[in-house]
Amino acid sequence: MPLNKTHGYMKDSKTALYGQILADYACDPHKSRGRLFIENESTYRSIYQRDRDRIIHCSAFRRLKHKTQVFVYHEGDYYRTRLTHSLEVAQIARTASRALGLNEDLAEALALAHDFGHTPFGHAGEDALNDLMQPFGGFDHNAQTLKIVTKLERRYPKFDGLNLSWETLEGLVKHNGPLIGSLARTDKPIPRVISDYVFEHDLELGTFASGEAQVAAMADDIAYNCHDIDDGLRAGLFDISDLSDLPMVGEAFSKMGDLHGEIERPRFIHVTISHIIGLMVEDLLSETRNKISKNNIKSVDDVRELKFPLVCFSEDLSESDRALKKFLLERMYRHQKVNKMTSKARRVIKEVFSLLFDNPEYLPHEWRDRAVASEDSIKARIIADYIAGMTDRYALNMHRKYFDSDVL
Repeated sequence: MPLNKTHGYMKDSKTALYGQILADYACDPHKSRGRLFIENESTYRSIYQRDRDRIIHCSAFRRLKHKTQVFVYHEGDYYRTRLTHSLEVAQIARTASRALGLNEDLAEALALAHDFGHTPFGHAGEDALNDLMQPFGGFDHNAQTLKIVTKLERRYPKFDGLNLSWETLEGLVKHNGPLIGSLARTDKPIPRVISDYVFEHDLELGTFASGEAQVAAMADDIAYNCHDIDDGLRAGLFDISDLSDLPMVGEAFSKMGDLHGEIERPRFIHVTISHIIGLMVEDLLSETRNKISKNNIKSVDDVRELKFPLVCFSEDLSESDRALKKFLLERMYRHQKVNKMTSKARRVIKEVFSLLFDNPEYLPHEWRDRAVASEDSIKARIIADYIAGMTDRYALNMHRKYFDSDVL
């Protein structure tokens, strides 16, 4: 069977490269809505494979290596970073997508790029930057992700950004669901960078995203919950015994204890976390298949036009997930050790922002010229873009250079 010269898939649009069979409700690369800037597509990679490759090769992806989830980079080499988290999300997303007949390449691309917009120092850095940017429209990491992949990455001669496909951009923007209309989870104004972009390239903000995007978002949920248990235990913020009353989690530790007996603690934790991930993925697949059947889902448009997410946990597991999130909030994210570190991280962000706002000449030359010549609102946004792109290490080194102090 001859190759389709546009996308590199065989002409049978339901058969992907390497033998993946796509369901009727999957995103078919032949039917992609394309890119904002028209390009000749690869003869051996689909449009979504090419998106994934552009994401992996861009500088924002490399910077994830030194951006933290909860712990600042110098706390230890064994804790998750944004990069290791994104790889774990991609692994879960590919597994679930394949089981559901969804497009693995699109799900992987979304998983790998979903954290691009995060600041240094995790949510503490974002909170600080959002506070500083309130007079100028605030700061939102999902909006920043869109800005990075459409504006701030400057690698190609004919356009700014990565010129990703419509489906990838849709999934990144709707990571948390629709942004407007009755289905939106919040009534907050749409961030300016998103509203400006959709004026030119409509991402249909009032609907849910594709099944692939929903899988990537749920894989994110599974990965950070399970691996925050691992990191919290490793850091000594809580102990295995503290997890015993948590539904599903406590049962998993008990079951693995009965199954494996007295084994080394690191092995026991690892095998139990792996078991919990498996339970969550299995529940996700079962519940999603039930919804596909019950709602007669036959196309990707059917997925988008539902009034609720197609990809989700069962109600029982959703309750367990909420209990786990509550536990992690109280015992990990609000732990004295973490609070002390995040308080210092906020200070770094605030002091570096103030320094650059008052002295934009300290910016690198590619940022400096625009900032110096701009009014305050534009200058503030340029500085926010610059700080958001920093790694933990870079932000700390810059703070040390100008304030001559070791904050962390």
